[in-house]
Amino acid sequence: MTAVKDRGEKNREKRMSLGAHLIELRKRLFISAIAIVVGMVAGWVLTDLYVWDALQDPVQRVAEARGDDTAIVFQTISSSFDLMLQISLTLGIVISSPVWLYQIFAFLVPGLSSRERKFTFAFFASAIPLFFAGCLAGWFVLPNIVKLMTSFVPEGGETLLTAKEYIDFVLKLVVAIGIAFVVPVFIVLLNFAGVISAASIIKSWRVAILVIVLFTAIATPSADVVSMFMLAIPMIGLYFAAWFIASLHDRRVERRNRLEFGDAV
Repeated sequence: MTAVKDRGEKNREKRMSLGAHLIELRKRLFISAIAIVVGMVAGWVLTDLYVWDALQDPVQRVAEARGDDTAIVFQTISSSFDLMLQISLTLGIVISSPVWLYQIFAFLVPGLSSRERKFTFAFFASAIPLFFAGCLAGWFVLPNIVKLMTSFVPEGGETLLTAKEYIDFVLKLVVAIGIAFVVPVFIVLLNFAGVISAASIIKSWRVAILVIVLFTAIATPSADVVSMFMLAIPMIGLYFAAWFIASLHDRRVERRNRLEFGDAV
């Protein structure tokens, strides 16, 4: 009876129309947007109090080590305001990550059976710390990247970093690595939803490693090999951890299906 009930629930969920899916998606996007705006307001306050000083710190360390006038410069009268908005928006995305990550999981949950929905909280609870860990990893390697790239300036030369380019680089690095750390959680979720199997995950391990290495090479300067591998190694480890969890789930599903088939016979 339990197996029939589960199959019935799956059938009702699969009959959800395209229009209903679009309405659900619009609702999730709206909630996420509101959360990001609220986080952006908090980000504006944090930028003025702390974040801007933290962003300048790697550049100031380089200036002190070199004994020159290495600094961040603003090219236009409005660039400082534009950058405050950009930093606030990025902080809003980071601060509101528990909300929009939950909205993503809530949108995907109807694809799971009633038994598998109980694991949704575990997915959600692991995605948030992984996202923050990825952001911290990007922030951790930032000083090394700034130090390395400014070391190529000839003796007697000055390094004047354009504020927009510098902030673009830092924010993209931090957020991109944070999102990359969450990808394995979604791989596991897709496995639980029956979209991909553990066999297909491990079969694609060479492609996955290549994509990870290319991603970290793009996210970090090509000359900074150390930072690239510092980011690539944990991401590769997370990929294989996702495969391991997916394989355990597939074995459990296969064992359950065998029991149900035996009962039917």
